[in-house]
Amino acid sequence: MSETLDRFIAGLSFEPDDYQVKACQDLDDGAGVLVAAPTGAGKTVVGEYATDLALASGQKCFYTTPIKALSNQKFHDLVARHGEDQVGLLTGDVTINSQAPVVVMTTEVLRNMIYRNSHTLNTLGWVVLDEVHYLADRFRGPVWEEVILGLDSRVKIVGLSATVSNAEEFGEWLDEVRGGVRVVVSERRPVPLTQHVAVARHLHNLFDSRRPTDVNPELVSIAKEEARFQRDDSRRPRGRSGKGKRNVSYGTGRFGGASAQRRGRSDRPRGPRNQPSRIQVVRSLHKASLLPAIIFVFSRSGCDAAVSQLLNTDVVLTNQQEARQLRRIAEHHGEGLTDEERRAVGWNHFVAAFERGIAAHHAGLLPVIKAIVEEGFVAGLLKVVVATETLALGINMPARTVVLEKLVKYNGQTHADITPGEYTQLTGRAGRRGIDTQGHAVVCWQPGMDPRAVAGLASRRTYPLNSAFVPTYNIAVNLVGSMGRGK
Repeated sequence: MSETLDRFIAGLSFEPDDYQVKACQDLDDGAGVLVAAPTGAGKTVVGEYATDLALASGQKCFYTTPIKALSNQKFHDLVARHGEDQVGLLTGDVTINSQAPVVVMTTEVLRNMIYRNSHTLNTLGWVVLDEVHYLADRFRGPVWEEVILGLDSRVKIVGLSATVSNAEEFGEWLDEVRGGVRVVVSERRPVPLTQHVAVARHLHNLFDSRRPTDVNPELVSIAKEEARFQRDDSRRPRGRSGKGKRNVSYGTGRFGGASAQRRGRSDRPRGPRNQPSRIQVVRSLHKASLLPAIIFVFSRSGCDAAVSQLLNTDVVLTNQQEARQLRRIAEHHGEGLTDEERRAVGWNHFVAAFERGIAAHHAGLLPVIKAIVEEGFVAGLLKVVVATETLALGINMPARTVVLEKLVKYNGQTHADITPGEYTQLTGRAGRRGIDTQGHAVVCWQPGMDPRAVAGLASRRTYPLNSAFVPTYNIAVNLVGSMGRGK
């Protein structure tokens, strides 16, 4: 190993995995690398080593991410590692020390720099493409391929990807268009993941404890009983109006649920009530010592509503000392806010929930609120964070447990089932390396759920990476303008 790599490994707080060492050695050899490993397996170690190489060689390294929140976090991580004078940040609306040898940026910013032939690219030696599997995204994915095609051939690519089933194929394409790209794959999760299904007030293992490849027979039985009840109820006589009095409710409003509260005692559902309320899930996790947890809700307003709902109960997840520490974090970051600004952001409501160990995290939060939430969670003081899926994109907010309230999300055009890749990305946040011996993924029961389908989703640890790149006149003009017609 090189002297630079020896120093880098000596500075780590843990023993690196073999795949991490192999990828770093490939960078030492002057190659580019594609690293495909499970979420939470520590791929960013390889990206951080590229920044060390840049500083040691007098060249630049750009560290790119798909979202501003991840860029902000990597900026702070690298500042802590290298110092403020060595690291910059470019996210479109924030510019800090842009001429530094190490600059963190969103991928769109780098794409625009390539098309402008920015002089800052002259001494660029490495580009880290964090979450490079994002190039499969139908809306923003082509940006990654534009960057890969547009960078000067002397720039080495460091692609960090979730585990994909066609990593070798993707690596071959990178090697063809860039040259000298090696593929390093690891399928080992450093913290094993246990799958659960929350049914009413109980957590059930998704898989049979005696035969781990089989679905838990208790869940299969619950699904059959639910289906039988639905068939029986459909045969009940209708009222005189012809509209019937089918009082069955499987919880369409139960997660925030005024509909269930409005019903009188004589109007209660007669069938199984399997779908758990959000409060039941939190209490079950608390009782089973499975906190801290991230609860994924696929809308910003849904995240805020979930916090309000939990605040309106007697749920308190912190002790007095933790509550005081959380208040200090909030007041430290919020000391510059005026009274009017505090009223505008709902400060008192936020702090009341925060002290109880509950908060929301999504792109609609003000930066000061987001910073408070992230610091509280990283410190292990926050117990429940209700978040949108952006939190799964590499942001270092590790939890013992991840909860998926639904397996359907809006994809920009329609509500669709989440893909195996999205499931893996979301649940990959569970399990804190060096803290937990086991991570936990919890899926909340929904009416009509087939546990065998959930098991199939959870069992598919890899998925193919498919390009979303579609050539357009705009892309063609930009590429010709920046690279010339002869390339």
